[in-house]
Amino acid sequence: MSADPRFKGAFTAITTPFTADGARIDFARLDKQLDAQAAGGVAGVVICGTTGESPTIEEREYHELVERGVAAARSRGLMAIVGTGSNSTAHAVAMQKFAAKAGADAALSVNPYYNKPTQEGLIAHFRAVADSAGLSIMLYNIPGRTGVALTIETLEKLATHPNIRAVKDATGGVELAGETSLRCPGLAVLSGDDPLTLPMMAVGAVGVVSVASNVAPALVSKMCRAASEGRHADALVEHRRLLPVVKALFAETNPIPVKAAMKLLGFDTGAVRLPMTPATEATVARLRSALGAAELL
Repeated sequence: MSADPRFKGAFTAITTPFTADGARIDFARLDKQLDAQAAGGVAGVVICGTTGESPTIEEREYHELVERGVAAARSRGLMAIVGTGSNSTAHAVAMQKFAAKAGADAALSVNPYYNKPTQEGLIAHFRAVADSAGLSIMLYNIPGRTGVALTIETLEKLATHPNIRAVKDATGGVELAGETSLRCPGLAVLSGDDPLTLPMMAVGAVGVVSVASNVAPALVSKMCRAASEGRHADALVEHRRLLPVVKALFAETNPIPVKAAMKLLGFDTGAVRLPMTPATEATVARLRSALGAAELL
């Protein structure tokens, strides 16, 4: 099985815009974000992922966000990927079914967190989710947040499932990405770490699920396109331009800095919800400097 060509390029893990008090989702602001993403040339968006503060979104909000977000993204020509991960397999299955019913193009399914399943448990979990709906899955391998990582042997086994088509690699290095692209040709490998996107693409990744493209969609898209076309020097120019911005965007826990950066750029996405707190003055100053140096502000 060959890799699904839809999973290629820059995908933005979009923030969830809330009102100023954080009480409600602001769908008018979401429309403006999606307009900017479409204008920036990204391939698609991830709705209700980590950057979208998924742990703080209630079930009724999730349903409305997915239904409205998927429709809005697809109407703008963007691939709509929905976060459906959970550390309860039954809950993940229910979310997967809902995303499919809402018309999503694919789902982003994170490693079950906190309960730290074995590799056999991870295989059984993801196969159950993949069996539950006819919806393509992008695995989300992020051991720093989940406490457990998918190994290359586990990825090889999961790659045989017809609905498991991609993996977002946020393992903090390039070794697994290179090995996955070699040993699992049916899985599209995407970077889950903005600073490593270009290095990962050099060893076989085909794009990124990006935080930085919330503030610089055109630059991230341009870098990915240049890398995929073998124009390494051009891609390196964009990588170097973006790197100070990327570092500033992770000065505090995501999505605290990216929401502060978007406010600086005139795309106020409202509050971050507790237990997240607003960016410090030092982070805002660092963001302002980095955005200015990159000619984004």
